[in-house]
Amino acid sequence: MTSSRRFARCCLAATLGLAALSGCKRERRGFRDAPPGSALAAVQQSELQPCPKTAPLAVAGPYDNNAYAACEGKRLYNQYNCSGCHFQGGGGIGPPLMDDEWIYGSEPQNIFATIVEGRPNGMPSFRRRIPTQQVWQLVAYVRSMSGLLPKDVAPGRGDHMQVTAQEQQTIKQRPARSTLPKSGERP
Repeated sequence: MTSSRRFARCCLAATLGLAALSGCKRERRGFRDAPPGSALAAVQQSELQPCPKTAPLAVAGPYDNNAYAACEGKRLYNQYNCSGCHFQGGGGIGPPLMDDEWIYGSEPQNIFATIVEGRPNGMPSFRRRIPTQQVWQLVAYVRSMSGLLPKDVAPGRGDHMQVTAQEQQTIKQRPARSTLPKSGERP
């Protein structure tokens, strides 16, 4: 086999490998995504409308199928102290986020509006305090708490719930007894 054929096969294999890797969007990490800005226009807080009733549009959030964004939302949920009021989703001072009763709606645009605009009786407005991309990541995580996201996208159990530390976090230590047992010594 000549070197030019070998080179061509290597190039073909590399191209096919890159094509296969670029096809998976579940773990896509868009660091500078610009989610749609028209999310607030689609929010409906009440069934009362000045015009004839229309069927509600089912709008998916921009990160509803992105596992990385949902995990980032989980991290941000604790960093922005959402757990201070909603605890870990079970409710406390704020309403629970793990059940099927949503005061202002469970659609992504409703949760987005709740975070950005705030709500009466306790939920503060985070407008201009949290970047839009992070709000959408929080929306994905909040929806995952009540099972509204696919199971392969929802974040897993938190590291603080592990019985032992992860192997990557283990501190390098010297063995306490570094001598061979009697049975391991040569006669």
